[in-house]
Amino acid sequence: MANDIADFFNAESDKEIAAEGVKKHILRSWDPRMRKAIIKHYQASGEGLSPLATQAMKKLLEMNQQKV
Repeated sequence: MANDIADFFNAESDKEIAAEGVKKHILRSWDPRMRKAIIKHYQASGEGLSPLATQAMKKLLEMNQQKV
């Protein structure tokens, strides 16, 4: 599902803005358990995540670490 969201935002030429869009969509639309699961997957290997989805997961993880 993260890759599908990333595909939508991939039309944005500035990939930093695109990754931020993916991150914001996940924060707004995904259940906290889903967010936790995708972060865990990203930390384990991120296998199967597109480059843009991976970039968004990095941003999401950094944001979560700043809250602690």
